[in-house]
Amino acid sequence: MAATRSKRTKKAKKADEPKTDEDRASGLGRWFGIIFVALLIATGVLLLGVYPRATGPGSGSAIELDIGDESASDLALTLKKAGLIDNVKAFTWYVRLTGGTSSVVKGKHLLTDDASPRELMHRLERRNASRAKIVVPEGWTRFDIAKRLDATHVCTARSFLDATTDEKLLAELHVPPPSAEGYLFPATYDFELDSDARDLVKQMVHNFDKKYEALESKHEPGLKDLSDSLGWSRREVVILASIVEKEAAVDDERPIVASVFLNRLRDKEFSPKRLQSDPTAGYGCLVVPTAACVNFTGKITHDINADAENPYSTYTHDGLPPGAIGNAGAKSLEAVMSPSLTHYFYFVAKGGGRHTFSETLGSHNAAVHEEK
Repeated sequence: MAATRSKRTKKAKKADEPKTDEDRASGLGRWFGIIFVALLIATGVLLLGVYPRATGPGSGSAIELDIGDESASDLALTLKKAGLIDNVKAFTWYVRLTGGTSSVVKGKHLLTDDASPRELMHRLERRNASRAKIVVPEGWTRFDIAKRLDATHVCTARSFLDATTDEKLLAELHVPPPSAEGYLFPATYDFELDSDARDLVKQMVHNFDKKYEALESKHEPGLKDLSDSLGWSRREVVILASIVEKEAAVDDERPIVASVFLNRLRDKEFSPKRLQSDPTAGYGCLVVPTAACVNFTGKITHDINADAENPYSTYTHDGLPPGAIGNAGAKSLEAVMSPSLTHYFYFVAKGGGRHTFSETLGSHNAAVHEEK
């Protein structure tokens, strides 16, 4: 028993011995290690968890940037100067920790100053970005579409309009110049924010191609008749359909309106071959604004129709205008492919979206007088 007590006494004495400097340093080292790891974890949580989802410094204003081959720090400085981020260092480290800038798409981007860092990078990389439902109604022009895309931050109006007249892109899509007008099929589209405008044009034209091919197979006799009698191809069908879309408000009148214009072009005794459609001259004011188009806000005046310098005026130029004046829906395209069989050469609006159709100029003038 004495020996046992002696051992316990020795152990107690050893435990009571004062700690050496080496022991203290070792203990502090362990604590610093724990603190360091904890700080790393906390920093990682902030940089990869909290920070990426924080809203931007602004209220949603759109900002266009031209992004080149930039490092993470250079990109952060660019975004900071544009008012898209607040903290350059935080954004720089976030980008570095998530793969760097190798996936950033070079070129023009449309960003918003309320986007989170994560959203900014997704847009810059053009992947998994926020999306917008874009409704393109029948009859809208490329100018109308451009405004909608700009307002919803899908792309800038200028970049979209430039894409619709890009000769290389039009050739790739088999769309005749001067623009993709008429081939941007009306529909509801699901577009990513900050999209490449050329991709949007491609998607809309591909949609048009599918719809047109379906109608083409359905109306082969009508298309052959247009080809035999007028030498028309898809281009001319699209142009006239865009005019029908602007002139006809109710579906059952579309084939009749189409017949009026076709009668004018086909009848040997109807001269000059003027379609005399107000919307064509109005579109010309958007494309090649002349002196008569000054202060044009959508209302078409006599001077605009009578302007010989306006290549789209069908009051001063024979036949079809140089290109489509809007984007027709399937029903207007179908109306041109399969028009009504009439002897009408004239029509005038009579209210309620409907028209009075006439075979002679005298009857037409009487109808015009009646509607005044």
